[in-house]
This record gives sequence, C-alpha cells and structure tokens, in this order.
Amino acid sequence: MKSFPLIQLTFLSALMLIVGCGGSSDNAGGDGDAPVIAFVQTGADNDWRNAHTVSVKEAAADKGYDLRFAEGQSKQENQIKAFSSFVNQGVDAIILAPIVETGWDNVLEKAKKRNIPVVILDRKVNTDDESLYVTYIGADTYTEGKKAGKWLAEKMGGQAKVVELQGNPGASPTINRFNGFREAIADQSGIEIIASQSGEFRRSKGKEVMEAFLKKYGDEIDAVYAHNDDMAIGAIQAIEDAGMKPAEDIVIVSVDGVRAAFEAMVDGKLNCTVECNPLQGPLAMEAVEKILSGQADQLDKVTLIEDSVFEMEQAADVIESRKY
Repeated sequence: MKSFPLIQLTFLSALMLIVGCGGSSDNAGGDGDAPVIAFVQTGADNDWRNAHTVSVKEAAADKGYDLRFAEGQSKQENQIKAFSSFVNQGVDAIILAPIVETGWDNVLEKAKKRNIPVVILDRKVNTDDESLYVTYIGADTYTEGKKAGKWLAEKMGGQAKVVELQGNPGASPTINRFNGFREAIADQSGIEIIASQSGEFRRSKGKEVMEAFLKKYGDEIDAVYAHNDDMAIGAIQAIEDAGMKPAEDIVIVSVDGVRAAFEAMVDGKLNCTVECNPLQGPLAMEAVEKILSGQADQLDKVTLIEDSVFEMEQAADVIESRKY
C-alpha cells in the first residue's frame, strides 16, 4: 500500500446526467485515437463532490483522454446502469466512485470479461474478488474518523455528550468515519455519543437531523461530530435557529476541509475540520495511463492520500491557499 501526502494536486439520457468535459462525446472511440475513459460519480450534492468531479475532468483533459461522465444522483441503481452502459460501449477504462461498498460484483465481472480495467476512486468496494478492479485510490477515511475523535476528546477534556451526523448508509467513508471515531474515544469514558443518524452527506439533511437532535436533547448536547462539512454547516444553521452559538455553546468537528468549512471557522462557527482532499484526479489518471501502457503491475492495490487537521485558529491564515 502506498500513501501520498496532500496533493495540491436519468436512463441513458437521464442517466448520463452530465457528460464530461475535455473531449467528451456520445460514442466510444469518438475523438480520433484518444483513449475513452468513463467516470461514474456518486452525485453532485455537495462542494466536496463537485471539486472531486472537476479534478477528474481536468486531469483527463490534461492527458488528452476522451472522458465520458455519469453521476448517479446518489442512487446505486443509477450508477450500475451507467457502468453497464460504459461496458457495452467498450470504453478503454472505467473509474468508479461507488456510492456504497457492496453490490458491485456483477458489473465488475462484466467489465473484466470485456477486458475493461476498473479504477476505484474515493470510496471502496467490498468484494471477495479483488481481481475485479486494478487499484483503489482514496483517503484513509478510518484515520479521518480517528483524528476527529482524538481532537474532540482533547478539546472537551474527555467529557462530552456528542451527537453524530453520519453520511450515506453503506458508504465506506460513513462506515470508516463511524468506526474510526469510536476507536479514538474508546478509552474516554466521559465521551458519550447520545444520538447518531444519517444526514446523507447533504447540508439540508444535516440541518433537519440536527433540528431533531436539538428538539430532543436541547442543551444536553455538548458537541457535534459530522461526517462531512456540508452536514456540519447544516447543523450550524440549526443551532443558530435554536438561539444558540455554534462553536461556543456546541463544539463542532467535521470532515472534508472544503472552503465553506474554512469560511465557517473564520466566522467563529466551526471548531475543526479534518481534511479529505478531493483533488484525486491526477492520481486517477496516472493510474489509467499506466494501465493502458501495460504497466498495471507497477500500481499498488491501495493508494491512500494523507491529509491534515485544521482548527478554527488556523483558518484565517490558510483560507486563501485553499483550492477547493
């Protein structure tokens, strides 16, 4: 396994919801001899995901690839249909950012039978046959959860009642950030998670769930742990609507490190964000390039991107350098 530092690096018409930039077209083999690469994205429902998509599109354009793009509107069935369509088109390679870990074996087997290599990006797949994909590239989301838990335990002096805003059920970042956080606080008997519910990685849903938490627990809540920044920002809105001060009355830690989180920290409304760098396109396209040139054996099966932790006090100094 290789680890990299931070890189500053609906059916078919409905399904191919956004056709990628950088030489995109509707039929495989379109632009001369340019390799045709397909990218199946989860959706376009938050700032992190949009930055991730742009990174992949720009990196494909830099390589001169003909990129086909489809996003699943946060539904696995849409992603599976798009993936199957790309297999049928006979593209040269497929990059998949899976919404959930399981349920991919059948379409991955179809790609393998057609000799179409697959790169798994950002979120992992859970399969007993790892030969169904060439490599996985993404963040160490378990460690992100651990970093958030460690930071919160230290911030709260080992005493806090915490509510948790989870991501999409079944998604690898949700599973890993959930478990990593719990490992970090396992020896902190004074840290109690009093409620945990999915906010689906969406700002509006995060606000809705936080409103319900506040209605049930009120000022019992000492801290919020959100699996992404968008849900944290939704929680901030709910806390303010309840007449409380976010980051003061309720401490908030989240994951992603998008610009909106840094803006919230500068405004004194978010305490900490654990970075998860979305600029994964260059690594993905470097992997594709090696695969297409017959050098797949030079790739590690797993490549993890190391990220940082940013606190409120740092935000003003670094916000202008943020690329997403």
